[in-house]
Amino acid sequence: MEKSPSLSGFSDPATVNAWARATRRPTGAKRDRLMELVALVDRLERVMQPRYVPLWLLKPVPALGDRRPIELLSKGKYRDISKVVAELENDSFS
Repeated sequence: MEKSPSLSGFSDPATVNAWARATRRPTGAKRDRLMELVALVDRLERVMQPRYVPLWLLKPVPALGDRRPIELLSKGKYRDISKVVAELENDSFS
C-alpha cells in the first residue's frame, strides 16, 4: 500500500500534539509548510465544501500535472498550488 505524502515533521503524532498543546513550536521549514497549509485550507474552504478540502489536497490535480497538492507542498511548491487555487477563487477554472 502506498503511503500518503506528508509534510515534513507532520507524520509524527507526538510532534503535532506538542504543537497543538503549545509545548513546542514548529520552526524553520516545518513552520513554513504549516503556515502554507493553513493558508491553503482557508482559501479552499471558501471555494468548496470544507469536507472536500482534504480529498482535494490528496488527489492528483490535472492543473498541477496530475501531482497531489500535499506532495507539492511538502517540496516547498506553495506558489504552484496557490496559482491553481487562485483560478478556483476567480471561478474561471472548470
